[in-house]
Amino acid sequence: MGTCRAEEHRRIFVPGPIIVGAGPSGLAVAACLSNRGVPSVVLERTDCLASLWQKRTYDRLKLHLPKHFCELPLMKFPKNFPKYPSKQQFISYVESYAARFNIKPVFNKTVETAEFDVVSGLWNVKTQDDVYTSTWLVVATGENAEPVVPDISGLKNFTGPVVHTSAYKSGSEFANRKVLVVGCGNSGMEVCLDLCRYNALPHMVVRNSVHVLPREFLGLSTFGIAMTLLKWFPLKLVDNLLLLLAESSLGNTDRLGLRRPKTGPIELKNVTGKTPVLDVGAISLIQSGHIRVTQAVKEITRSGAKFVDGREMEFDSIILATGYKSNVPDWLKDSSFFTKEGMPKTPFPNGWKGEDGLYTVGFTRRGLLGTAFDAVKIAEDITEQWMKFNGPLRSSSICTSHIIHLHFNKS
Repeated sequence: MGTCRAEEHRRIFVPGPIIVGAGPSGLAVAACLSNRGVPSVVLERTDCLASLWQKRTYDRLKLHLPKHFCELPLMKFPKNFPKYPSKQQFISYVESYAARFNIKPVFNKTVETAEFDVVSGLWNVKTQDDVYTSTWLVVATGENAEPVVPDISGLKNFTGPVVHTSAYKSGSEFANRKVLVVGCGNSGMEVCLDLCRYNALPHMVVRNSVHVLPREFLGLSTFGIAMTLLKWFPLKLVDNLLLLLAESSLGNTDRLGLRRPKTGPIELKNVTGKTPVLDVGAISLIQSGHIRVTQAVKEITRSGAKFVDGREMEFDSIILATGYKSNVPDWLKDSSFFTKEGMPKTPFPNGWKGEDGLYTVGFTRRGLLGTAFDAVKIAEDITEQWMKFNGPLRSSSICTSHIIHLHFNKS
């Protein structure tokens, strides 16, 4: 039955690489390739660029790091943008980026399977109505492709609204309500902050230890300070310095119910991918009691929650700030390059290249800095192979849509 369906699909040969995902990662690779004269096809399951930013982020979101740490290759942010661009400003930057490099993804194309054919030496990428074939496949769906909904006992019995942060837009929908926020990462902290703007009373669940750092110290980016110090000092010393800065700025967070891990913030990030929280005002609201910190949830009831410390409370709504996961295992077949969680087995900085023309971008757990690093490496590697088979192209402005339409017209 599967073979019959595949035969009904239109087959489209792509001279350059197939890039799955039109978020910042996929666009960065396409731009770097275009700049070197190599065409590509970008497949996107939604109807827009950077769908995570456009469709699944809250209104008050801003970049957590200064803009110069978040630039995509070959194009800076506009000078008039603030130090921490807003959600809408970042989206406009991404759209301008795609326009500058003439990247025109094929929208509403959900990749169902991608499989390497050892006989032909080509990748077959099957969408709902086409099969795209190429020598190269770039997986750019990233580490935040699907929301993570935890299996909490009794969650389905709760009678009030249960919302994942991927569907949360503004605290205005929860005005004057008592809200249980499950998760204490950057999203959980910012959602609590946003809820307070609308006189809601958020209770934030903290199950594990967490590093909270000030976003800035004396007007300087904490992340920038760390990156500079790491050029001169060992990681453990830099971690200790960051913790001293944090305590002098935020106080002892253990007293607030936010226990710090024994491993330092940068080392923990490198080993586990767990990002430290960059505080933008939530800590002061925890100190003042506007945000309450609770222990782990034992069970959700019809009207609230029971906690592991024996307490029971009623809530009007529940917000799940429980993050995202990769969806690569759902569609990439027979790949030993990825773990069962959908992350490259090879750690950064060497996780961008697999075998048989397989590449990955956006899986470094190092944000847009990691994306930029991988994109440049991938473009360099594919260009070298392209030149061997095709020679230099006369123009670097070949458009993705032109390639696709050419093959559509021939089909």
